[in-house]
Amino acid sequence: MASSKDIRRRIKSINSTKKITKAMEMVSAAKMRRAVSSVLSIRPYAHAAWSVLTNMARAFEKYQENGLLEIREVKSVLVVVVSSNRGLCGSFNTQISKKLRDEIAHPEKLKINRIAGKKIDSKVKNEDLKIDFITIGKKGENIVRRLEKEIIASFADGGQFISSVDVRPLSKIVIDDYLAKKYDKVVVVYTDYISTVVQQTRIRQILPISKIDMEKQIAEMDVIAKEYGLEETKVEYKVEPSPREVLDFIVPRIIKMQLFHAILESQASEQSARMMAMRNATDAAGEMSDDLTLAYNQIRQGKITQEIAEISAGRAALE
Repeated sequence: MASSKDIRRRIKSINSTKKITKAMEMVSAAKMRRAVSSVLSIRPYAHAAWSVLTNMARAFEKYQENGLLEIREVKSVLVVVVSSNRGLCGSFNTQISKKLRDEIAHPEKLKINRIAGKKIDSKVKNEDLKIDFITIGKKGENIVRRLEKEIIASFADGGQFISSVDVRPLSKIVIDDYLAKKYDKVVVVYTDYISTVVQQTRIRQILPISKIDMEKQIAEMDVIAKEYGLEETKVEYKVEPSPREVLDFIVPRIIKMQLFHAILESQASEQSARMMAMRNATDAAGEMSDDLTLAYNQIRQGKITQEIAEISAGRAALE
């Protein structure tokens, strides 16, 4: 049985840990508010951008023979993994690792281009499918290295992406490699921010442009759009100077926006997960401290009772 001195030392250590986790919780809460604010501010723009691209989708069929709209048989896939740079954020990175392992274990999912109205039967065997990675955050890099997969680019700190300008090096690699036909499909694995206590790991097709993902994204954003008073209007576009030039201009920006949006969602999710993890750690430390304090008081009370009994017995012996 632990002595009162040992228990007192443990209580002191736990209370010190509790102060640290409480401070980390407050820091994460402040960062979470900023990250959530950034996510909420970009969602209306993302909704509007998707709407424009959806309304122009009827022009896709004529311009899929080359460029960013080209649909090819999937022989190689580029996966962009958005993770955290540090730990202590609960199951945030564990869920990303689980998602990646599931996709690699079932590569037939990655061989399908999610393009409505056009299905390409891939003749590539699962073991012949080439999968490369771009990692954002050190934890994602460690996950991919444990999977023994090739990393063509690594951005150590995901928190450095605070504006759309910061995403240019990432989007340039993605777009250039797709145009060079190094990869036939590009997907991003990220964590979608739903609420402070709920985050969901998702995989979204970036290239080729997926009408299925666009329609799903717009359906999810319609609720958010109503909150911002964005009306869904039917518009007719007059395209100048030509559809080809307009698409060449707008599609790379849409791709960059998708990547930036996924990163902001992951940042908000990471800070929310870290805040909840630190809050749970603080609560657990408080409960442990209370239990040890109770045990310490019981031992102390037992010693006091024993001393009183010994004094009473001594006095009775003298009488």
